[in-house]
Amino acid sequence: MNLNEFVMQNEPAIRLGFFLGIFAVMATWELIAPRRALTVSKAVRWSNNLGLVFLNSFIVRLLFPAAAVGVAAFASENGWGLLNYYSLPFALSIVLSVVALDFIIYLQHVLVHAVPALWRLHRVHHADLDFDVTTGSRFHTVEIILSMLIKFATIVVLGPPVVAVVIFEVVLNGMAMFNHSNVKLPLGIDRVLRLFVVTPDMHRVHHSVEDNETNSNFGFNLSIWDRAFGTYIDQPREGHEKMTIGIHTYRDPKQVSWLPGMLSLPFIGKVTGYAINRREWSKLEDKDEN
Repeated sequence: MNLNEFVMQNEPAIRLGFFLGIFAVMATWELIAPRRALTVSKAVRWSNNLGLVFLNSFIVRLLFPAAAVGVAAFASENGWGLLNYYSLPFALSIVLSVVALDFIIYLQHVLVHAVPALWRLHRVHHADLDFDVTTGSRFHTVEIILSMLIKFATIVVLGPPVVAVVIFEVVLNGMAMFNHSNVKLPLGIDRVLRLFVVTPDMHRVHHSVEDNETNSNFGFNLSIWDRAFGTYIDQPREGHEKMTIGIHTYRDPKQVSWLPGMLSLPFIGKVTGYAINRREWSKLEDKDEN
């Protein structure tokens, strides 16, 4: 059995193993050294956030049994994609694939903030009233499906090795849990780490209720994209302990912390302009458009 066959056969177990392991580490870290005091019952938030994760996983496996790994294998067999056309060293292909896929995730994240209809879906992620390890996997089912389709298209064009896709999926899920965690890193370590990857303090700014902070720090893994494209903010205006997490107009825990409310949230209210260029902060800014 070659490496690709092993990965194809064991991909669900590999991803689940890393998910459970990283989740356990970050959840324990949050208990030992929390960054902020939580405002909503952890039992309520965790049961509903994780309930959404399990629902999404079930639907994605139902709709896309082969997942991204299957698309990568199919592209390889048919010679589709840039990396299947050009002969590059295997290790270089893996590195280029992971970096390119990470860049696409950054662009996708900017897109769901820029298009009002997509923001309605993505605000399920932002409406969480607290910020911890479960927030990193809290996305509306329709957004997850759209994200998978974008990933499939990227794989067909790029032609990454199967192993690279699995590595990327593991890194993406692991980093999402890490940088959404309510953990306290020493400031010196955070300052060095965020030169390369997105840290919890860096990404927490993105979950601020303030529009200019929400429209910043879009990266999930590599921090270079925010610095390169001018979407980086170093620290929240109110400080990490005092900043308000969530969306101004969605503060009812029954609506944003329970599964039925999360699933219905995109369909509540009228479509309004959530402008991506709203990055200049003003105390007088109308908050009703969120």
